Amino acid sequence: ERITSTKTGSITSVQAVYVPADDLTDPSPATTFSHLDATVVLSRDIASKGIYPAIDPLDSTSRQLDPLVIGEQHYNVARGVQNVLQRYKELKDIIAILGMDELSEDDKLTVARARKIERFLSQPFHVAEVFTGAPGKYVSLKETISSFEGILNGEYDDMPEQAFYMCGTIEEAIEKAKEMKAKEAS
Repeated sequence: ERITSTKTGSITSVQAVYVPADDLTDPSPATTFSHLDATVVLSRDIASKGIYPAIDPLDSTSRQLDPLVIGEQHYNVARGVQNVLQRYKELKDIIAILGMDELSEDDKLTVARARKIERFLSQPFHVAEVFTGAPGKYVSLKETISSFEGILNGEYDDMPEQAFYMCGTIEEAIEKAKEMKAKEAS
């Protein structure tokens, strides 16, 4: 909720909403969410994978996710990321029952890209440096969009998913992948 705007910025209110039993369809939070411009949903499942911040990109929303507001490229990449993650979510039951080998080649590729996206969504925060020992990173919005676009387009299909974990930039992920390959070769 934006409280006020000035020439140099705005004051925004950030509220925490308790969701009973993590049920986003519960009438109380569902009614509350309808009045908000954006929601950031933290996920126990994502946190259990060690991915922080544990934000669920499928359940989180923003009214600003509109091509007229954020631009065509940003919008298309964001929706592409959501589509890949949604398809991966749909395939998880099949993978759990039958295994990856039973998936089509296209679905295997979707799963591989989704797992890279999940790991690339992890972020080394400046404020968490004292806890993690890993230095925080700043990455521009333009670079972030371009990196996710590259993942969606298959530019990094040859890289292991672990290379994308806790990287700031895609260049760091590329470097990490090279180090992993060199370590494997020796």
